[in-house]
Amino acid sequence: MPILMIILAIVAVLILVGVGAYNKYIRLKNLNEEGWSGIEVYLQKRLDLIPNLVNTVKGYAAHEKETLENVVRLRSQMMSIDTKDIENIEKIQKLENEMTKTLRSIMMLQENYPDLKANENFISLQSQLSQIESEIQNSRKYYNGTARDRNTFVETFPNNILGGFLGFKKAEFFNAAEGAERAPEVKF
Repeated sequence: MPILMIILAIVAVLILVGVGAYNKYIRLKNLNEEGWSGIEVYLQKRLDLIPNLVNTVKGYAAHEKETLENVVRLRSQMMSIDTKDIENIEKIQKLENEMTKTLRSIMMLQENYPDLKANENFISLQSQLSQIESEIQNSRKYYNGTARDRNTFVETFPNNILGGFLGFKKAEFFNAAEGAERAPEVKF
């Protein structure tokens, strides 16, 4: 009888540990998905701002057609991806990095177009875009922090063993493209 009680106690402890680990994984997964949602909101805000920015620049820099077409093309591609699905992170990350580079090129056009630099719409759009880019960076940091926490939990012992049975998955980090820290070169 005492051996049966010991076995039952061990099984009960293992079940409690498993339930606790599972619940922690679900909390970390939900925080990670919340972080992704924040990125999605700011990417959508940026996509909504782009048509106004492109139309404002068009009037001043008509011969910058290729740059403007790239922005419109990237916006269309980004809008065709289901950004709510965290599984699309690689596609979104690639397009987001291209979009950032192209938008920097548009922002740099103002240096060669003094009238554009003085245009109130452009200044307002530039300010909004700058704020959105800052929010995207902050959202990326938060998301990557939740991805780090989730990945640490999934990869540490004994969670890595239990996670194999329960299907715990690591999160992808949202990384900047190589060279994204440098401003793009604009030639005319």
